[in-house]
Amino acid sequence: MLWACVRLPSLALDAALRRREPPDRPFALATGTARQRRLVAVDARARMAGLAPGQRLAAAEAVCGDLLVDEYDPRATREALALVAAWAYRYSSEVRLDPPRAVLLEVERSFGLFGAWLQLQARLRGELSALGFRHSIALAPTPRAARVLAGVRDGAAVTACDALPRALAQVPVARAGLPEAAAAALAGMGMRTLGAVLALPRAALQRRFGQALVEALDRLLGARPDALAPYRPPDRFDARVEFGYPVQHQPALLFPLRRMLGDLAAYLAARDGGVQRFTLRFVHADAPPTDVAIGLLAPERAAAALFEVAKLRLEHVTLPAPALELEVHADALPPFAPEATDLLDARAANALPWPQLVERLRARLGEDAVYGLRADADPRPEHACVRDDGCGAPALPALPPRPAWLLPRPIPLRGPAPKILVGPERLETGWWDGGDVRRDYYVLELASGQRAWAFAAPGERGPFMLHGWFA
Repeated sequence: MLWACVRLPSLALDAALRRREPPDRPFALATGTARQRRLVAVDARARMAGLAPGQRLAAAEAVCGDLLVDEYDPRATREALALVAAWAYRYSSEVRLDPPRAVLLEVERSFGLFGAWLQLQARLRGELSALGFRHSIALAPTPRAARVLAGVRDGAAVTACDALPRALAQVPVARAGLPEAAAAALAGMGMRTLGAVLALPRAALQRRFGQALVEALDRLLGARPDALAPYRPPDRFDARVEFGYPVQHQPALLFPLRRMLGDLAAYLAARDGGVQRFTLRFVHADAPPTDVAIGLLAPERAAAALFEVAKLRLEHVTLPAPALELEVHADALPPFAPEATDLLDARAANALPWPQLVERLRARLGEDAVYGLRADADPRPEHACVRDDGCGAPALPALPPRPAWLLPRPIPLRGPAPKILVGPERLETGWWDGGDVRRDYYVLELASGQRAWAFAAPGERGPFMLHGWFA
């Protein structure tokens, strides 16, 4: 087995930045009480200004007067790590969470589908960057070795267990994932690299530092299995972003909405599924939450299509109060079947697929403005065509010829006596809802050559009431 480790060194910062417009000044996360607030993470501009994690916020603001500070949210950091794990599930069925900042996935069995490691690695990096996560990636035969290498040498790749001692020899003991007490003691004895530790007899290491150190080294080199709980994506998608300030105008909501629906698309791709209904919830300070339900004609998982429909729907929504939070919830996640297309697609380059065009029109004009029609089993012509809500049409009985053009209501048929071509076809039905009809229908040919569909009273051959025209 070969394990890839995706290490996220700036996870807390990325989790905060990816759901807001990029700041135009130094940015940092802080936590703690009012008098003891300290920096948790800083971006590149803040670091260049001399700021560092652990620094007191008051001192940081004295050094950098235009510092933009946001509250550190551990829950958002954990959710971001879970999102990366759900995304990784697209590339491997063996995914492991490695808190606080790493995800492991077994990739050797994925090479046949996604190409060799260099191709797969490029694909992983491209999608992680699109999701907004800075990262380092390494490959090794054991999960712990992959994690250690990802922390010291981005892009490292070791494919055989017997090559691990040489690949790990220069890794500092402090960054090797060993028990903290043993790592501190080894460094105090002058053994600062893993190569020096691995050169010592195992029995002596066990007597001096205990069984925990030996087991950690065995897991690192593959001599002992590493028991990490497998990750499985949840059966529903829930995401939330706090704005930190009231947001009244919809343009300010579009950036976080686009990012959250991109997360939903990544989650759906990992599950090989789609979404047909999801809900946007806006949380207010002094008003009940505003729910905006988004319904699609067919399951979808393209981020651009989801965002386009949601954006158009929001244009018709007026928030009763400024929003403090935005949530996205998706419970029903049906299987996704991509639309079949021809090898030589004759559509214009800017033409939309039919389902996406319908979704865009419904979002723009309203749910009731665009819908389909289908034939119904009701024998009465007035009820033979009903609105189609996508629930599937019932099996229809075989019927005699029906006109392509049905009049809104029957009208008397004027003119010379027509020629009867087909009929009579008696309809005597509708008793169950009070709309009883008793008619004999005929296909008639008029003197002008037109073919009409008309009815008369049962047993009579006139006068006729015109109900439709045949093409």
